Amino acid sequence: MSRINHAEIVTVHATTATMTRQQLPNFVGISSATAGSEHLSMNLVVIPPGGAAEPHLHLGYETAIYLVSGRVETRYGPGLRQSMINEAGDFIFIPANVPHQPVNLSTTEPAHAIVARNDPNEQESVVVYDPGADAG
Repeated sequence: MSRINHAEIVTVHATTATMTRQQLPNFVGISSATAGSEHLSMNLVVIPPGGAAEPHLHLGYETAIYLVSGRVETRYGPGLRQSMINEAGDFIFIPANVPHQPVNLSTTEPAHAIVARNDPNEQESVVVYDPGADAG
């Protein structure tokens, strides 16, 4: 028999950007703090023209991204030696614990992405990554 949940549906209207540990503007949408989420977060991330995130990983959590606008190169893996380029309309999956660094390839337009993680406290699992530590 299925269990019916009588909890309320929550709407979040994020109007103010906060700076993430990755050093990117982030409009917090769904999280433990904003909606009482227990298992996921979803945010709008902006990569400024010519900008890049700090290299990082999400310790123990997967990331799904929908690139709304822009062209982004994501450097990833040990030493950030691998790379892929994505364009608006692409869905991107980053497994847990994979070091990565998105870079906006445009010097004139920001890139916008919807980012979802199976982490309701999105920034708590972010670990800044030193690619030089894996350079060997």
